[in-house]
Amino acid sequence: MTSHQSTQTMKPATAAKKLGVYLEATPTEFQEGVVSRTELNALQTDPPEWLLELRRTGPHPRPVVAAKLGVSIAGLARGGVTEALTTEQIEALKKDLPEWLVKERATQAEVRKEAVRIKEKKAEQAEQARQPRS
Repeated sequence: MTSHQSTQTMKPATAAKKLGVYLEATPTEFQEGVVSRTELNALQTDPPEWLLELRRTGPHPRPVVAAKLGVSIAGLARGGVTEALTTEQIEALKKDLPEWLVKERATQAEVRKEAVRIKEKKAEQAEQARQPRS
């Protein structure tokens, strides 16, 4: 018996997410086709001009916008940002620094600080559990 391995494919939305781009801004042929694992790897290692341009100028999907602004996706929603933004729009927000952005960045900093505290506490507890009791 010979093993027949099928080509693994994904929907364009999944591929766009893995590439970190906004699906609606990709070329029509990308949006309407399927993407194989091989094609995705090729796009990642040797991106075509359209992909480079999208990554450079956007519009960017919300996870990318959130990362560039230093906030969570929920923080974007609380700030009223529900659509994809271009790099230019993101830079304008960074420059203008609206009140919601300052607040959400502070919230995100607290969340990160708490995550570090919890991680350190768990490491300390694990270390104590490894030590022999007398």
